[in-house]
Amino acid sequence: MATRRRAVLAGAVLGPAMLAGALLPAAPASAHGAAMMPGGRTYLCWLDGLTETGQIVPQNPACAAAVAQSGTTSLYNWFAVLRSDGAGRTRGFIPDGRLCSADAVVYDFGGYDLPRDDWPVTHLTSGADLQFRFNKWAAHPGEFRTYITKDGWNPTEPLTWDDLEEDPFYRVTDPPSTGAPGSADSYYHWTARLPTGKSGRHLIYTVWERSDSAETFYNCSDVVFDGGDGEVTGIGGDAGAPTDPPADPPTDPPTGPPTDEPRPGKVCTADYGTVSSWNGGFQGEVTVTNTGTLPVNGWTVHFTLAGGATIGSLWSGSHTQTGADVTVTNASWNGSLAPGASTTFGFTAQVPGAADEPSPHCMTS
Repeated sequence: MATRRRAVLAGAVLGPAMLAGALLPAAPASAHGAAMMPGGRTYLCWLDGLTETGQIVPQNPACAAAVAQSGTTSLYNWFAVLRSDGAGRTRGFIPDGRLCSADAVVYDFGGYDLPRDDWPVTHLTSGADLQFRFNKWAAHPGEFRTYITKDGWNPTEPLTWDDLEEDPFYRVTDPPSTGAPGSADSYYHWTARLPTGKSGRHLIYTVWERSDSAETFYNCSDVVFDGGDGEVTGIGGDAGAPTDPPADPPTDPPTGPPTDEPRPGKVCTADYGTVSSWNGGFQGEVTVTNTGTLPVNGWTVHFTLAGGATIGSLWSGSHTQTGADVTVTNASWNGSLAPGASTTFGFTAQVPGAADEPSPHCMTS
């Protein structure tokens, strides 16, 4: 009998924008991650534009401009600002003016590089301790590094590496986390002291470098040092009044399996099963399902092959493999899925030793 392992949705939407500072209700998901406190541009723009029907209708003018350039797919996949070949590289790898998009190649996040001073912003106090949060749609070991802009940074000019302080003001490896992967309440967290002597508008730049692959995540968080305590302004059509900062992490992790109810918006899951195995290899199958309320016009599945495994052949999709990371995109005939519809792709892999089952996650187009 085939063994099964599900990695629940990526490309998920969770419901109305965050109100009164409460964290959004849990929504099953598993796909990478992004800065939540202070909120990254894609994360806060996603909260800003999310409607109860799952459609993205930005209210913030900077978010609207970003969506006009990069499309709503950039917000249905707000957690995917990454480079699979990043290997922790920064200056000299990502071009000036493209730091917030990471010059990404899977999805277009170029709109989030726009030099503007009206992005959603988190209010902070210079020199204060802050609990940083980074959502873990998929759990990965690695190091987080946080940088800040130099005094005098102008948000209406393209962001360059010279605009950032040369050294991170904090770095942490494998920080603790709360919640199981696949939840909006699931995130890594660590407490760091914010730089002293800062005032006015700044940008915090977070790099998450995985230690088990070259994949690296990059996030831009717009902040203002004005005595704030994590309040956010500029989302949900409210450009003035701040929302409250999020509450402390729960002491007990969420219990119970994820719900199978459809989630608003473009949502997909990837469900893996081993068809057969033999000495030195195995055959796997992945079922991609539209578990949202809107049609999916294309999908991408990502997973990691451990133990030096490599893809031998793959059918009903197109794939690339960089080290241990495998990315599969739909074939021309199986990318469109109505709500509730599914499709499959299969592959064979060679592995020199014992292989762990991959845990795939799905992103929508």
